[in-house]
Amino acid sequence: MTHRLLYRALFFAIVATPLLWSCGDEDDELLTPQHGTQVDVTDPTNTNANPTSSDPVAARLEIPKLKGGVANMFLVKRISNGDINYCIEWDITKKAQRWSAFRWDNDNSGGYVKREDNFLEDTDIPAAYRTTSASYSGTGYTRGHICASADRWYNLEANRQTFLYSNMQPQLYDFNGGIWATLENKVRTWNKSTFRDTLYVCKGGTIDHSSDIIQTTHTGLIVPRYFFMAILCKRTGLGNGGYKGIAFWMEHRDDYTSDFLQPYAISIDRLEELTDIDFFCNLPDAIENAVEANLDLSLWGLQ
Repeated sequence: MTHRLLYRALFFAIVATPLLWSCGDEDDELLTPQHGTQVDVTDPTNTNANPTSSDPVAARLEIPKLKGGVANMFLVKRISNGDINYCIEWDITKKAQRWSAFRWDNDNSGGYVKREDNFLEDTDIPAAYRTTSASYSGTGYTRGHICASADRWYNLEANRQTFLYSNMQPQLYDFNGGIWATLENKVRTWNKSTFRDTLYVCKGGTIDHSSDIIQTTHTGLIVPRYFFMAILCKRTGLGNGGYKGIAFWMEHRDDYTSDFLQPYAISIDRLEELTDIDFFCNLPDAIENAVEANLDLSLWGLQ
């Protein structure tokens, strides 16, 4: 985490739609000492965790530090059996999402449902603050999934939810189907039981600073200049309490000539500096500090 985020003492009110379900599937986040760990995993100190008074789902490991305040909505997308599909932070003043976050484990992986390509408005967002089909019309940008359709092939309802406009960012066609797709496909190769117990993913495009925005279209869409991913892997037997992490930062261009991903891999600490987002803030500080500072490409098969 960045030092300025680590020592912030501000707690924001989380503005959410009426999505205040209890979160009963967090047993994988109870840390116990393990032989050979590199940090003191018995220390539960966490100075930057999300407050959970408005929604306990904010405590999930994939959720970064919420911006909070009246301008930002924390949206939890659940399928009908109650399982959490993915979460979004939506900025109503920008009419844009800051990120989508989700997890993979053995219960929500595998399968191959047929995508229906039915793009839908997100009715959890008031109509005045949503994006719609008209938002993309005539802009020259594709509707780029952030939680991708292929990230949710295990269940038809879960896949349908990825087509909500709140889960979209405007992307150049050759970026969306090129280097970004290459990265998404690579991350999906890590979603297997031989690699992870649980994989936590947060993806998005930059919307918060004018220097990180290409343009605002005539329809009001903010076009990010950069796209990013932050990834946390939990697997029994790893050091640092069982965790390892990696991040990626890519300029939003359509002229990439190589599919090599190594140049875009950075530490999570570095991504936090670039985005001003505090990823994986719900980890105990000792583990978070160690995991986010370390970038070892060999742990991810990228050497």
